[in-house]
Amino acid sequence: MNKHFEDAQYYVKRAGETAAKGVQEELTPIEERLRKLTSGEEEPPQGRLEEIRADLEAVGEKAEGEAKKAIAEAREKLAAYRSA
Repeated sequence: MNKHFEDAQYYVKRAGETAAKGVQEELTPIEERLRKLTSGEEEPPQGRLEEIRADLEAVGEKAEGEAKKAIAEAREKLAAYRSA
């Protein structure tokens, strides 16, 4: 493997790790709210649970989109480098 490919592979891996940290950072407050809601004896209202699920799905989709975008950009840069 040549040096440039190794560099590109490193940055793609790093982008994935950064995206994972971002997802974790975005999910932490939601997780805390969910734990707070589920720690009581009473069940929270159904609408609230659906809202939290929707938040979780939105954050997951956002993180997935950002990770795919970062990977696509890295691939484009790698392709541009190879064609140059």
